[in-house]
Amino acid sequence: MADNDEVLLRVEHLCQYFKGNKAVDDVSFEIKKGEVFGIVGESGCGKTTTGRSIIRLYDITSGNVYFKGVRIAAGTRSYKENIKNAKATMGEGAKAYIEDQKALMAEAKRDHRKAKKLKAEDGKQKFITKIQMIFQDPIASLDPRMTVEQIIAEGLVIKGEKDKKLIEQKVYDVLERVGLVREHAGRYPHEFSGGQRQRIGVARAIIMDPELIIADEPVSALDVSIQAQVINLLDDLRHQMGLTIMFIAHDLSVVKYFSDRIGVMYYGKMVELATSDELFAHPLHPYTKSLLSAIPLPDPEYEKNRKRIVYDPLKAHDYSVEKPEFVEITPGHFVMGSPSEIASYKQELENS
Repeated sequence: MADNDEVLLRVEHLCQYFKGNKAVDDVSFEIKKGEVFGIVGESGCGKTTTGRSIIRLYDITSGNVYFKGVRIAAGTRSYKENIKNAKATMGEGAKAYIEDQKALMAEAKRDHRKAKKLKAEDGKQKFITKIQMIFQDPIASLDPRMTVEQIIAEGLVIKGEKDKKLIEQKVYDVLERVGLVREHAGRYPHEFSGGQRQRIGVARAIIMDPELIIADEPVSALDVSIQAQVINLLDDLRHQMGLTIMFIAHDLSVVKYFSDRIGVMYYGKMVELATSDELFAHPLHPYTKSLLSAIPLPDPEYEKNRKRIVYDPLKAHDYSVEKPEFVEITPGHFVMGSPSEIASYKQELENS
């Protein structure tokens, strides 16, 4: 668990649209230095897109992403919509408001461009490379024409490192750190098992000495026994290197074991966020309850009586009159709901 309140990553009203499709819609959260922040939800809910947007594999549609207090990504759609709406009404003060929005949009564009070139504290590495990503599919994310040494060292080469002996030694060191041996450096990805390939992906990320790692379902393509090994590896590296991890998954039992806090996503929205223990002890949103009811346990009696909760948003919510908001119910426990739903959630907590 993070032992301080320093916020390493802050995401504000993140939106990522693709031709009108709202992959991520108005998502906000913070990740504290040293913690593991889990994001769960079914396939297609926007988990991976959130991670890719943070690391700037996509240019975000609107919202802001701050890393160590520096804005590294900014979208402009919200400013454009505000200007458009103000022009349509042209009420009192509209002209000044439009100018203000234009200034904010220009500042967002400038920060977004500057973040690409901003240097880290060492003056050599780019600031944005202090965030690294481990991808879901270990074979698709590794170039089959490159050796393991070339794959892992690529970041150092791009960074500008020219000392071949230093690069080689760093590759050997990081291979041993992730549970492989230096003899593996000259082999190609197809010569390894799925678990070994994922270890190569981990090595490629940590060789850049990152502060934040975005792990995008790093164990979903692996056997259960190998999943435990990779999770334990990430946990060891977290403590050895002082890493902060954003852990994306759809397996709640894995996330509970590994994460300090958990955010639940549904159709591009963050619907609930709480500490791991709080979320499992007092789930409030109907979708969270549905996810938890789907977790199987190695207990025949429990499984015989386990009731699966089906989440139907049309039946569970009526937002025709009251609009939902992401509200903090108790300290650190946030949930999406309309005012009447929030009142019922608070009553549910009081009665529990």
